[in-house]
Amino acid sequence: MSSAEASKQAKIISELRVFIRKCLSDPSVSTKCMEIARELKNEPDASAKIAEKISASTIVRIPEQLSDADKIFLEVIHEVLDDEAALY
Repeated sequence: MSSAEASKQAKIISELRVFIRKCLSDPSVSTKCMEIARELKNEPDASAKIAEKISASTIVRIPEQLSDADKIFLEVIHEVLDDEAALY
C-alpha cells in the first residue's frame, strides 16, 4: 500500500470515527437518518437529497462534495433500506 493510499484510508477512518461518536453521543441521530432515508429513498437523486436533509436536520454534516466516508455512509444507509425491504 502506498503512502497516499494509507493516508486516504486514515482520513476515511477518521471521518467515520467522528460520525460514530456523534451517533453514540446522540442515539436519535441514527433513527433520524433512517427516517429521512425512508422518506426520500424513491426520489430522483435520492442520495443527494438524503445527505442534504440529514445535514439540515441533525448534527451530522454532509458536504455537497462528498468525501469517501460520506459515500460509504450513504451506501450503508441504502443497504439498510434494502435489508428492510427484504424483510417485508
